[in-house]
Amino acid sequence: MKVLRLLPLSAAIAMALAGTARAESLLELYEAARAQDASWQAARAQYDANIARAAQARAGILPQAGLSAGVTRSHYENDTPPPAAVDRSFTTQQATVNASQPLWRPANWATYRQGQRQAELAEFQLVAASQDLIIRVSQAYFDVLAAQDTLTFVRAQKTAVAEQLAAAKRNFEVGTSTITDTREAQARYDLVGAQEIAAENDLRVKRLALDTLVGRSNTQPNPVAVPLNVPPPQPADPEAWVAVGEATSPAVLQARTAVEIAELETRKAEAGHQPTVDLTASYGLVRNVGGNATSALETRPKSGNVGVALNLPLFAGFATQNRIRETLSLEERARADLEATRRNVAQQVRTAYFGVVSGQSQVRALEAAEASSQSSVEANRLGYQVGVRINIDVLNAESQLFQTKRDLAQARYNVLLGHLRLRQANGTLQPEDLARLSTLLGS
Repeated sequence: MKVLRLLPLSAAIAMALAGTARAESLLELYEAARAQDASWQAARAQYDANIARAAQARAGILPQAGLSAGVTRSHYENDTPPPAAVDRSFTTQQATVNASQPLWRPANWATYRQGQRQAELAEFQLVAASQDLIIRVSQAYFDVLAAQDTLTFVRAQKTAVAEQLAAAKRNFEVGTSTITDTREAQARYDLVGAQEIAAENDLRVKRLALDTLVGRSNTQPNPVAVPLNVPPPQPADPEAWVAVGEATSPAVLQARTAVEIAELETRKAEAGHQPTVDLTASYGLVRNVGGNATSALETRPKSGNVGVALNLPLFAGFATQNRIRETLSLEERARADLEATRRNVAQQVRTAYFGVVSGQSQVRALEAAEASSQSSVEANRLGYQVGVRINIDVLNAESQLFQTKRDLAQARYNVLLGHLRLRQANGTLQPEDLARLSTLLGS
């Protein structure tokens, strides 16, 4: 698990930038979500319940003890001639302590080992829930940042279009351009205004989703430090990530544990043919107040015994044989589920790995496109001033520039989130990864 440290996360310390005073880091919001998110709280409660259920399996191999007591009022009458005639009432008080210790119960021991496996299964399920919470918080975090960037770029585009509209109006007034330039600029300005309204609403919705997740209001995520230089994952081999996922993925570990539980269930079924041996002991006290049926004297007899009880099943109507067949089939199903889970995890790891690599290439391509688009805007503005370009050329160039800026910002967030998804896919994602990532975001 330790050898697959993402290079961009480990190198992020040197790239940290100071955030705004009110900005909150990704790790801080994750810790807040752990205390507020209903899904995580439900997963935690389920984990506690599963641990308690697993501990119940120990009862079958531990001693059992019980106390029974009672009081009986009796009346005895004998109508034979005197002096043998008897007519009296008496009270019988009794208390007995029973204890037993299993000596040989294969089914109980199999149940106990199943409890241990179920405790491990609960742990793997909680790890998966923790990793899912990390991804959900990170996704909501980057969604807010992306929505903020979109609104910023739309407003910047609106300012640029407003300047172009003002220039078109001035040129029309002096007779160097037609009314068409003004109308084109006005139409683009109105369109960008509508985009601004949509961007404001999208930011409002995205921030509301993050606030709900972390249980806070008006959250302010730290912006990403740019320029962002994110090296590829290390090792640069998807099969190495797949190999680690085979040993650390919570999904694989759950499926493997399910196979072990199914095998122990078969042992329990086979124990139906085997004898059981128990060590038993009891101690009883009886007090006869007023005598008994044979004597008028009060007595207090006591009794105790220790022994070994053997129980050998002979025939159960073929129930045991059919139960064994059932558990063997369920065991095969668990193995098939394990193999399917291995394949799915391997596919998810490879997909996540190539997604990160592809995303990094896309970031580099969009950075080049941003520089080219900026040059195009400047060239078209100059050409418009000298009369070799028309107004729509400038507007289109500006629109392409700001669209490229939005795509580049989104691609950067996708790469950062892709690193986390890669670690989730192979089961190595931990909260410490958010601490390293927070430095990259300027925390």
